[in-house]
Amino acid sequence: MPVATAENVGHRFALERLLSARERSWAALRDIAAHIRPGMTEPEAAVLAKERLQAAGMDRIWHPSILRFGENTLKTFRQRSAPDTVLGDDDIYFVDLGPVFDGHEGDVGDTFVLGDDPLKHACAEAARELFRRGEARWRDGVTGVALYAYLSAEAQAMGWRLNHATKGHRVGDYPHAVHKAGTLGNFDAAPVPGLWILEIQIAHPERPIGAFYEDLLVA
Repeated sequence: MPVATAENVGHRFALERLLSARERSWAALRDIAAHIRPGMTEPEAAVLAKERLQAAGMDRIWHPSILRFGENTLKTFRQRSAPDTVLGDDDIYFVDLGPVFDGHEGDVGDTFVLGDDPLKHACAEAARELFRRGEARWRDGVTGVALYAYLSAEAQAMGWRLNHATKGHRVGDYPHAVHKAGTLGNFDAAPVPGLWILEIQIAHPERPIGAFYEDLLVA
């Protein structure tokens, strides 16, 4: 797809509003995580997320809130969770939000750990570290394709497996999807700041432990 088409925005787009939506989305995510407790199911957590996002003043959602517990952290956005999964006292989970604030799309995600399992904590931190490395690499002006090739190699070197089905995407004024941008990992040009979400999803090579982190690439 031509770069000009992939990076189109609507007439209402304003970068300051997108950045505000990003900050409000992160505040909502932290609020939701503070209310999640052992014994909850994923559907219960999804109800909680909806309530807290509404309290935060969102316009609507542009993608459903995704909350994955335990082994479901290995699932991609489009895969169904194992049913009746309950969050344990010593567990890992992630939150992925896609709210709209002031007509602009937020998209944030992070992983949290209950208990003291060092491998789970390491997994959550590895997803954040890979995002930081990817963000630094993006600032060198690489293409989206090269960026994800780099991240795959970095993940392997760190002892984790990158999920190649999770490749980042566009955001913008709602709905960004009218511009048909495709994924960041398939974008064969240098992505401009303030329009692309870098997504990281990793898994342990042997144990059923995964982690997720995403945020906007900004200048």
